[in-house]
Amino acid sequence: MTQTPDTRMANPYSDTAAPSDTVVPWDPSGPAETHAEKALLFDYRQAANPVRPGLTEPIPYRCWGPELHSSGPSGVIPLDLSAELGVAGPATSPGLAAHFIRIQAGEGVRASAVATSSLFYVLSGSGRCDNRDADSNTSIRWETGDLFVLPAGGTPLLEADHDSVLYWVHDAPLLRYLGVAPTTPRFAPTHYRGEWLRSELHKLADQPGSERSNRLALLLANKDLPQTRTVTHVLWAMFGIGPAGARQAPHRHQSVALDLIVDCQPGVYTLVGTELNSDGSIRNPRRIDWEAGGAFITPPGHWHAHVNESDQPAYLLPIQDAGLQTYLRSLDIRFA
Repeated sequence: MTQTPDTRMANPYSDTAAPSDTVVPWDPSGPAETHAEKALLFDYRQAANPVRPGLTEPIPYRCWGPELHSSGPSGVIPLDLSAELGVAGPATSPGLAAHFIRIQAGEGVRASAVATSSLFYVLSGSGRCDNRDADSNTSIRWETGDLFVLPAGGTPLLEADHDSVLYWVHDAPLLRYLGVAPTTPRFAPTHYRGEWLRSELHKLADQPGSERSNRLALLLANKDLPQTRTVTHVLWAMFGIGPAGARQAPHRHQSVALDLIVDCQPGVYTLVGTELNSDGSIRNPRRIDWEAGGAFITPPGHWHAHVNESDQPAYLLPIQDAGLQTYLRSLDIRFA
């Protein structure tokens, strides 16, 4: 894993904080003759795909190791790529922001953001999340392996009984880009207990013929969102297992994957690339070695395959903006 500076902070978000970049708002009362000054025209052949360095920056490969959260005071540690992406930060992709949250026993951390969806996965520890506002009074007891999602509203307080580390993803960068704020919760707070997730995943892995599956995983869904079958209306989450000795066939999708490595032994890695060979393998792949408690990015449209050369199962939790992509009918998952 790449060493990354510790950018821990008490809380990089507040409900009143403005984006870090400066944007001059459009003035509809300005002189009419100035309204045409910003109009541009481009040759379609040169401008149809602006995703390239120096314009709309491509999403880079990046890894973060568990040393980021293995020690230190309580705080929020953004996995921030806003400078590389040319967007207001913190942001890990154009639409999502990921963080580690470290909380010492007996302490608490606020995890509020101007977002429609916040997802928390408990890497270690136990504690309580309290989220109170004018419309709700939510209290969730969490422990290692649990996952829970919160809708817009309130300022969640995470309090730890024991030293704890959580992974937090939300969609504030998407809202900043749109210039909007959430007004209505789109789903109820939802708690996925770790014991239940592991039990159901192992049942799936034990089914006859499962060893021939491209992947063994559970998609987390919400009764409030029957159309997309996703964990929130914006976020998509999958809890997956890579059995010992497994070598997954390549696949790709048009959403960015923010991958959390829940658990693994040495010898587990992901191969990533933009093209396939004639035999279906990835051409000139980049190798990303896993570390338990680390995280990495899979850019959209890139072929990727997970490989487990260890003698123990490995567990991965990808978080994507695929709830939104599914609703737009643009996710486009393909398998080699």
